[in-house]
This record gives sequence, C-alpha cells and structure tokens, in this order.
Amino acid sequence: MNDFDNEVATRVATNAHNPTLAASTEAFLRASIAAQYSYNFAWMGRPIIQYPQDMVAMQELIWQVKPDLIIETGIAHGGSLIFSASMLAQLDLCEAIESGVSINPRESRRKVLGIDIDIRAHNRAAIEAHPMATRIQMLQGSSIAPDVVTQVHAIAASHSRVLVCLDSNHTHDHVLAELEAYAPLTSVGSYCVVFDTLIEDMPESMFPDRPWGPGNNPKTAVREYLKSHPEFEIDQSIQHKLLITVAPDGFLKRL
Repeated sequence: MNDFDNEVATRVATNAHNPTLAASTEAFLRASIAAQYSYNFAWMGRPIIQYPQDMVAMQELIWQVKPDLIIETGIAHGGSLIFSASMLAQLDLCEAIESGVSINPRESRRKVLGIDIDIRAHNRAAIEAHPMATRIQMLQGSSIAPDVVTQVHAIAASHSRVLVCLDSNHTHDHVLAELEAYAPLTSVGSYCVVFDTLIEDMPESMFPDRPWGPGNNPKTAVREYLKSHPEFEIDQSIQHKLLITVAPDGFLKRL
C-alpha cells in the first residue's frame, strides 16, 4: 500500500466508529428508501435500481477481481447487467491497451449471466438491443429451480474468475437457497454480494406489501449461511467505506 492508500484505510476505519456519521447514514437510508431514491438512476440508458454508492463499490470490486463471469440473480430493467457488462468491456479494453492486441467483444471470454423468474418482454428487447448485449446471457426461471441451477453451473464451468451478485426475492429461505446454489461458484479472492441486507435494520412498516422484513431477509440468510461456510467472510471494510449501502454485511469474500 502507498501513502494515499494508507490514508484511505485509516479514514475508513475511523469513519466506521463515528456516531455522527452512523446516525446521519441511518436517517438518510430510512428517508431515501421511503422516497424510492434507488429508482432514480440509470446506467447507459437502462434503469439500474441501485444506490450510486453501491455502484461505485461494484466498480471497485470488478476492477480488483477482474472476473470473466459475473452471475446476477434478478434482472428487472437490466441496468445492472448493462453496468456489469460495461465494466467487463473496460477490463478488456485495458488488457488490449497493455498487450497491443484488440479483443472482439463477441469473442471475449468475459460475460454476464442474468437470471430472473420473469423477464418482461420489453425489458428483454431493450437489453438485447443494447450495445453491451453481446456480453450478456439471460436465463428465465426461478434462480433456485434445480434445472436453472444446473444450467448456471454448466456455464460457470468454462470460466475461471467468477463474481456473484444475489438480488432477486429477498426472503430468508430464497436467499439462503441462492447462497447454497451459487456462492460455491465464487472464485477464491472474489466476492458473493448479497443485496438488500439492510432490510433487517429497517422498520417493519417499510415493507407492508412484501413477503420479507426484519427477521426474514437477506441478512438473516447470510448469517445462517456463514455458520457452516467458513470459506467466506464479511468484508466490512466495504460498508465502512460506503456508509450508505443497501448491502451491510452483504459483501462476502471467498477466502
């Protein structure tokens, strides 16, 4: 680490124990969730439904891990798929600059695989028409259905560096089943990112029309999974850096 990196690490560690920042963060998250703040953003023209802070965190992780496959459960409008594909395109571009050999996007080994139980026709059409589409493959079906899990494992078998993002049904049982199915595909040194773990820390009244809430959500699933999977640990340095994130205790690093 250089001097600047050391300064960042010290600042992040200090901020993690700053009660004023913690209170401000909690207040902003509660107010912004109620205001549907995360629905306001797009990536390269497609709604992404993420907090900008988490988008920056994913950029940093993708640059660090340099995956050749990103697996995402939950597609919605496709913004996250487009985001991941564009990050992989930049990795290819940087490699091409360094090596002096250009890479045809259609022939790149770097791909994004998205799974959703219901890929709406208009969203599929928009994703397939996007310039990043050549890097994207989509599977329709429940992410925990045996046939879908089998297909994902078969696709992952031809890749060496895998990063996983879980962001579909947020109930405890569903996320735990996703973790059992897909977390093992995470490469050593890479991450399985579980989104919306913050549900556990929000008032139950925030989720009146959802089957999840405090006590039944991605964070409770993460806690259960980690009891029997010591090959993963929570990388809290990421949430301490971000402060504002929908994935506290959800950045799981494969040891």
